[in-house]
Amino acid sequence: SHLSLDIPRIEAMPTKPLVFVSLVIFALVVLVSVRNVPDPVVSQGMVAVRRVPVACRAQESPSGLRPIFNRRSALKGVVFGGMSSILANQRAAKADGVDYKAVKADIEDLIRKDMNKGPTLVRLAWHSSGTYDKMSKTGGSGPGTIRFKEELAHGANAGLENPVKWLEPIYKKYGGDISYADLYTLSGVTAIEALGGPSVPWRAGRVDAMDPSAVTPDGRLPAADMGSPKDTAAHLRAIFGRMGFNDQEIVALAGAHALGRGHVDFSGYDGPWTFTPTRFNNAYYDLLYRLDWVPTTTSAGKEQYTDSKTKKLMMLPADLVMIQDPKFRKYSQLYAKDNAKFFADFTKAFQKLEELGTSNLQSVQF
Repeated sequence: SHLSLDIPRIEAMPTKPLVFVSLVIFALVVLVSVRNVPDPVVSQGMVAVRRVPVACRAQESPSGLRPIFNRRSALKGVVFGGMSSILANQRAAKADGVDYKAVKADIEDLIRKDMNKGPTLVRLAWHSSGTYDKMSKTGGSGPGTIRFKEELAHGANAGLENPVKWLEPIYKKYGGDISYADLYTLSGVTAIEALGGPSVPWRAGRVDAMDPSAVTPDGRLPAADMGSPKDTAAHLRAIFGRMGFNDQEIVALAGAHALGRGHVDFSGYDGPWTFTPTRFNNAYYDLLYRLDWVPTTTSAGKEQYTDSKTKKLMMLPADLVMIQDPKFRKYSQLYAKDNAKFFADFTKAFQKLEELGTSNLQSVQF
């Protein structure tokens, strides 16, 4: 009458569909068998339990004195617990099966051939992640929905169809073993490092949505101007607060504007934020304080600021809020003086941004 279950550990599963089907059949066979195994009888003074080589959870009897062991529940726990463990190992094996170092090298090669693509890859990763809503638990980088035309059509995403196209050959090279969501977020941290920034920790395991039904409504990304410094600051706090960020993290993430430039044909804004738009550093904060900024209007009719000295740089109204708002100013002054502190705080905030709304991510070598 001794019943023992010995589920072998599966290290590699090359024929994944077949193995999964086999596991399901195995579970059904065992569960059907278990139905015919009577539960032990509880006697007046002791519980007659045949030894089962698994850890069974005791339940309180109505009297509160005698533990009752239900073999059927225990066996079900073994079966489904074993299957969950195997499937978890399968997911880990799949993550480990991707050569993320090679993927990163391909992204670096893409940037090396055209350094101006680096800032745009950071923007892609940022915008794919910045749709998260902590209340509804929707959005974020997890489902990789920014590849769908419905999300690319959002106003703040103008021009991001370009980096999506740049990364498509890399996605196809690895036969779909890496998800779009992982590829987009990995491209962001790779670009930051390749352009002289910090090495931001990154983890794999995002699972792509298969259709655009997971695309969030337009308007979840921060706007550049809400009409006044006070309203713009309130807007930034509302947008970032929805994701779970505080003032310090808002200012740290704004430092990504050290990279890239405004394109009048995409956003309506025109010009780079710094003199080194392909170099990641704290120049954004330094220039906010060191230069005089005067309001101007772009050819697209957008209000922005231009430095009065060279007239080559621009800042958005939301950028000027970093020094106009007293609470934001506390951190922008700190980062203007301390590049190492900026790197440290940006690293934490950007990793948090890329992992918003995700689950079951795994550390990998990349």
